[in-house]
Amino acid sequence: MLPNITRFACLALTTGLLMTALPAMARPGPDGFADLAERLLPGVVNIASTQIIKGDANQGPDVPSFPPGSPMEKFFRDFMDRNRRQGGPNGGPSDGNRGQQDSRKSQSLGSGFVIDTEGYIVTNNHVIEGADEIKVILQDNTSITATLVGRDEKVDIALLKIKTDHPLVAVPFGDSSKARVGEWVMAIGNPFGLGGTVTAGIVSARGRDIKQGSYDDFIQTDAPINQGNSGGPLFNMDGEVIGINTAIYSRSGGSIGLGFSIPSNQAKLVVDQLRNFGHARRGWLGVQIQPVSPDIAESVGLKEPAGAMIASTKEGGPAAAATLRGGDVILKFNGTDIKELRNLTRTVADTAIGSKVPVVVWRDGKELTLQVTVGELPDDVKTASASTASTGKSPPATNPVELAGLGLTIAPITDETRDRFQMSSEQKGVVITGVAPNSPAAEKGLRAGDVIVEVQQEEVKTPADVVDRVERSRKANRKSVLMLVQTSDGPHWVPLALSGKSQGG
Repeated sequence: MLPNITRFACLALTTGLLMTALPAMARPGPDGFADLAERLLPGVVNIASTQIIKGDANQGPDVPSFPPGSPMEKFFRDFMDRNRRQGGPNGGPSDGNRGQQDSRKSQSLGSGFVIDTEGYIVTNNHVIEGADEIKVILQDNTSITATLVGRDEKVDIALLKIKTDHPLVAVPFGDSSKARVGEWVMAIGNPFGLGGTVTAGIVSARGRDIKQGSYDDFIQTDAPINQGNSGGPLFNMDGEVIGINTAIYSRSGGSIGLGFSIPSNQAKLVVDQLRNFGHARRGWLGVQIQPVSPDIAESVGLKEPAGAMIASTKEGGPAAAATLRGGDVILKFNGTDIKELRNLTRTVADTAIGSKVPVVVWRDGKELTLQVTVGELPDDVKTASASTASTGKSPPATNPVELAGLGLTIAPITDETRDRFQMSSEQKGVVITGVAPNSPAAEKGLRAGDVIVEVQQEEVKTPADVVDRVERSRKANRKSVLMLVQTSDGPHWVPLALSGKSQGG
């Protein structure tokens, strides 16, 4: 089982790295990092964010969290306790006269980098999230209060601004698409509060999805990432930022050599939007989508599983306006092949709002090209779902029909079944009233109270409609039948394997 993902960090030097023979055209490894580090260090900053917490004064000051047994834990706790006793910034006078609901300060340490000399600084959103005060500490220990320009939770990026007469050094963004697996990279950051730490490693992989969000596209590095380096830059050997160090796989909170960075090409788009609008603006299609499994591909006549299948479209959204519909499989968006679900999510998000783009879909056994005007993703977009929760103890519905080969018992939607399964008054389709154990339906997670809306991309209104579509699929020698099922999580397409059994009535 994969360990938990820890969202803080930066890259550390991997010792004992054995270099194998490189292709003749590959870039040779560096003789050292000293010249590059000397040039880039002034452009990297430490970030200290403070949050005021109302709580029990007797609890003592908060201490930044460290992996169990870390020597830094005792160091910071002793330091902060000493400040508290001496009236330092984290405790104030310890005269025993404070109330039980005294304010305390929770501090977080992170990293960032200057992107231009006007004072704009990039970091991770989770470094400053919830902060009441943000301090930026330059290489020479100059501390400056920063203001938050904007932040994006979805990609975990924040943009800060400082005003200072102190000369600033900016570091440039590079093209992360040119980063090759095996190339050297260098990072500078603030691990465990030890600012100005230079570390190095290689690019281990690209395009990693670590299940942190819809827009995951991380650069993986074999070098360690540790607390305090979140938001720090990952440099190529030209001194360009190709990633923002963000996450690690870890069991203990310390690094095991699996670090992840947000690619600079993704970060640049978000940073520009934060700078211009104060928030991220993403393209929006207005669809609920799901992966195309081999069973689904076979059901709709695709030669191989690819693309993203539309489960539903939002009324009034860009997709609906362009006549896209549930059951369509999006194969290309604006000229980009959609190999899997997340390709579409990222491609649409990065498309200019208001632009009209071609979308190639698979419908009725053939390709169809439609023109879609991309909208802006609303802040309140949520997955639509109907209330179809099952009681799990209901008696059989009126006029039930058993689909023996699939392990389903179905019934028409009536006032009785609406009440029994708590369905909305607008719900249409055929309700599932029973699921046989170890059946194809059970294996797909279907349960009583779910509603079959379409079968083989055709609307169904009665149990007889379902039986007819299933039998037609069987006679066409299909291996599975495709159903659009409304569950408590929303609509999604479910392929059910067909056996040789005919359906009951």
